[in-house]
Amino acid sequence: MNYVMVCTKNRRLQTKVNTLQRSRKGSLLFISRKIIRKAGMHMNKTAKKIWDITTTALVVLVVILATLLVGARFIGLTPFTVLSGSMEPTYHVGALIYVKKVDPYTLEAGDVITYSISEKMVATHRIVEVVPDEEDPEVIRFKTKGDANEAEDGSLVHYKNVQGTPIFTIPYLGYIANYIQNPPGTYFAIAAAAIILLLIFLPDLFEKEKKETDEK
Repeated sequence: MNYVMVCTKNRRLQTKVNTLQRSRKGSLLFISRKIIRKAGMHMNKTAKKIWDITTTALVVLVVILATLLVGARFIGLTPFTVLSGSMEPTYHVGALIYVKKVDPYTLEAGDVITYSISEKMVATHRIVEVVPDEEDPEVIRFKTKGDANEAEDGSLVHYKNVQGTPIFTIPYLGYIANYIQNPPGTYFAIAAAAIILLLIFLPDLFEKEKKETDEK
């Protein structure tokens, strides 16, 4: 009889121990899941913050480039890429110069002008001499020379071919402008803009879809 009672007590004690162990395991599992969930939420917030910073930086970069390459035209400036070293060290190869229209009659020796050589080609050189027309005093031409050139240019520049005078320059930006303005750079720029827009709106679309799924 005593043996039976001892066994029964031992079983009850073991049952309590097992119950306590299961309870502890359940509590630990619950705490672990809670910690993992919080860590996951923290990681999601961190990843979203990094994503937002990255996309914002890309948008700012695109806006700056668009302003420098296109927006300048709205304030009367025309950008041109320096393709040769004839004006070194004043204007370096690959720089982007911003040209403002000017009254040709106000120009004098020492001024730098940007002028048309042909329908699709322009040059930027310094005026060496203003040459009035012998027959028509209202017509003037300019003798020009590149700062890095030893000799003056072979032909005179007619005043009607003057595009303007450079007012400031940005080094190396001309490489980007020249690349974007010509295929395949143009297609690459369009594709890059589309990808950036997709990156901006994609997380919101996923989040909206997730909310709709959770509600169902």
